[in-house]
Amino acid sequence: MSTLVVGSRASHLARAQVREFLAPLRERFPDVTFRQRVITEAGDQDRRSALKEVSERGGGSAFSVNQVTALASGEVDVIVHSLKDLPTANPPGLVLLPPPRRADVQDALCGSTLAGLPQGGRIGTSASRRIAQLLHVRPDLVPVEIRGNVPTRLGKLKTMRLDAVVLAVAGIRRLGREAEITEILPVELFPPSPGQGALGIQIREDNELARQILTGAGDPVTDAEVRAERAMLAELHGGCSVPVGAFGKAVGDVLTLHGQVTSVDGRRQVEASFSGPLCEPEKLGVLVAGMLLDQGAEEILAGARAAV
Repeated sequence: MSTLVVGSRASHLARAQVREFLAPLRERFPDVTFRQRVITEAGDQDRRSALKEVSERGGGSAFSVNQVTALASGEVDVIVHSLKDLPTANPPGLVLLPPPRRADVQDALCGSTLAGLPQGGRIGTSASRRIAQLLHVRPDLVPVEIRGNVPTRLGKLKTMRLDAVVLAVAGIRRLGREAEITEILPVELFPPSPGQGALGIQIREDNELARQILTGAGDPVTDAEVRAERAMLAELHGGCSVPVGAFGKAVGDVLTLHGQVTSVDGRRQVEASFSGPLCEPEKLGVLVAGMLLDQGAEEILAGARAAV
């Protein structure tokens, strides 16, 4: 009997994502043992410092470095990431497989609707993209930085006397807490982080067993959509700490990508959309990034990098 060791972060959401990913595989491969292993990341251990500081101390990403190290060293065979947490550059010797069909890409407000927030309302989020997008629409809002897993952030509505918190719809639903969503924000105005809602399935290039078992788990449409989003982010030299939104959507053989860059104070925002063949997602991502750069995205991003 073959065994695959599957690593993930320790949060309830990370474990739920692993269960979601492994459920169909356990049915398809009853002779394979899938063993789960929890790996703690710097962003899980330090919930007080700014994410940029945690990422810099940890060597690149607050939520993936230790998992990638465990995979590269052979301690685990597979890592199930939240794709939006992964840097766009893949480490040597590792490969990202096509992800399963992704969940809802949108963000949600919990505690209040956007229109229902009072003047100067306190809204909890640590994501620079979410802060920038909200301030662009409601410059009177007061962002309050909050960290922690989904249940912790929802609990801070009361403990920190916030008017609302912003979370990913996918995470809320995966934890069975959809009833706490007050409003789902329109993706046209609030495009998500590149890869949001999708799982990042990472293996070693030389692990043929993992490749054989996992390759069929991917969804080609989701794969094209997120590859376009991540290619746009890479071309902008962005990362988890900059306010970049992207949403790829395929209809038939046509893929449309909407990109957005917003200043941290919400005052400046540039957007671009374009469509291309589904089979050329990276080309589309680079093209949309170029359209954003032509509108001044680099200046906006430079200001964002200096501010965070």
